[in-house]
Amino acid sequence: MELLKDYDCDILYHPGKANKVADALSRKSSVARILVKEWNLIERARDSEFKFEVGHLSSFMATLRIEPDVQVRIKQLQPTDPDVQKILQEDTDKRKADFQVSDDGVLRFRGRLVVPNDVELREEILSEAHRSNYSVHPGSTKMYQNLRQHYWWSGMKADIAKHVAKCLTCQQVKAQHCKPGGLLQPLAIPEWKWEHITMDFVTGLPRSQRGNDSIWVVVDRLTKSAHFIVVRKD
Repeated sequence: MELLKDYDCDILYHPGKANKVADALSRKSSVARILVKEWNLIERARDSEFKFEVGHLSSFMATLRIEPDVQVRIKQLQPTDPDVQKILQEDTDKRKADFQVSDDGVLRFRGRLVVPNDVELREEILSEAHRSNYSVHPGSTKMYQNLRQHYWWSGMKADIAKHVAKCLTCQQVKAQHCKPGGLLQPLAIPEWKWEHITMDFVTGLPRSQRGNDSIWVVVDRLTKSAHFIVVRKD
């Protein structure tokens, strides 16, 4: 995906019976069925320090549990979040109906993980859901519908809209779906000099010896002549 995303190409299906010179990748085999994620899992398991022992008189059996890193960080940060603790201390029917503590000790809102008020953690979740190769820069509505299936925090929809609005790639590539502003309406040509004038202001300039830091530009629309007036800001 990282290789093909930079090219403008069309994927065409070529039937196997028409492929006279078939290579090993196009044949059905047990190796070709292994997904990339499974390969990564095998590599990580190989590099881990696992030990399995079987003796004549005894044996050792253990259970390996793999959890996402984000879920582990949420579980660690929830006890330090005052908003989460306030929800846990409430003893109301609404709290019992919407918020539950799962078996692993994580607070959930209607089955979704409650993300603590941690800027770095929330930014990581938003960046992964928006800029990863599998999400392909979705809009704010689509991104909200995807994240609300697993996560929840107060003001989540507004944070997603701000995150998408600050994405430079979306601003450069995606077109704005709005009606055009219409054609420009030209002004009538004046008959006399200085009948219609326009003014412009240039401020914030370095102060001169006399203390002036602003310029007024007065332009005559008929003769296109301009007059520059140096003024003081205060």
